[in-house]
Amino acid sequence: MKIPASASEAESGVADASGTTVAVAVVSPAEFGGDGVVSALEVAMAELRRLLAMWRTHEPGARRGEDPEELHQLRVTARRIDATLALFKRHLPPSLLRARRTTKAVLRGLGAARDLDVQLSELARYCTTLPEEERAAAEPLRARLESDRGRARARLVRALDSEPTRRWLETLTMACAASNVSGGGEPATRVMPQRVRRRFRKLRKSVGKLRAKSPMEAYHRVRRRAKQLRYATECGAAMFGKPAEELLKALRRLQDRLGAKQDAYMAQHRLALLAADPGNGLPPETLFLMGRLAEHHASRTAEVHRTLARSWRKVRGKRWRALRARLAELADSTAPAGVGSHEFVDDAQTPATGVLAETIAPELRPIKH
Repeated sequence: MKIPASASEAESGVADASGTTVAVAVVSPAEFGGDGVVSALEVAMAELRRLLAMWRTHEPGARRGEDPEELHQLRVTARRIDATLALFKRHLPPSLLRARRTTKAVLRGLGAARDLDVQLSELARYCTTLPEEERAAAEPLRARLESDRGRARARLVRALDSEPTRRWLETLTMACAASNVSGGGEPATRVMPQRVRRRFRKLRKSVGKLRAKSPMEAYHRVRRRAKQLRYATECGAAMFGKPAEELLKALRRLQDRLGAKQDAYMAQHRLALLAADPGNGLPPETLFLMGRLAEHHASRTAEVHRTLARSWRKVRGKRWRALRARLAELADSTAPAGVGSHEFVDDAQTPATGVLAETIAPELRPIKH
């Protein structure tokens, strides 16, 4: 199976730029019994149960390594588990909160192997644009990346088999099986609007801090916060309705562009490190091709960068205003007497787009996943 050229998640119910389509189940109040009031804890546990089922579906394929998409989906699942634990941290039992530290370690292992899958895919794609006589120069580089990926996958399998990872899965499974969440707790219609608005403010703040010479870490932070807003919105999509659907479309586009920028950056960084290694053993013609490939990635980064301002405007504009109005309605429906939606008026729009319209050449430094 062909893998996406971008590592940005294909987690939605529609195809992303890579053509990958993955269904996302949203928690609906109809799934719960009782008095019809769904608590935040109910939403959290239903989402964790769904994610654990996805983990069990994709882990065997990720271990085999035959289809890179299985590793991609396992990484997506782990990231969503981490996001769910963070989103509902005030409502979850302590055992699940302690498990989040291991979640981040699992993500690091998945990310290292996944990056090499993406870079090999991008190399193959680039080679299709070369004349036949020039493609042979790419073979030593492909072999080196394949070797690196083999080692990364071996480390990944060891990490999946490790006691901390298996204990992490056991903790999640036992908490989901033992949790009695039939009613009680804060209503999701009160909690979810607060969480979504808080994540929007964090995203807006991160975008506002971008400058012409901002390092890639700053863009990675924007991407991470865009994902957090997206996950929170998807968790409450059943109660948010059409405004959530419209915002999610814009968030996916923003996330895809930031993901393509990060993928190109990471590929540039790996090529630079490999070229600088005196013991790389690569022939001159391969090193020359690597330089051209690095220029290709730089050009792609600049091209993607020029679209970011427009993507952000689509997120923060009428789509966000429509969802914000819906969030205010939900908050009012569960607010104590005398408390209205005045707490929502602090979401004034701030442009924060000028620097996004500029093209930058970021410093090549590794970034954390």
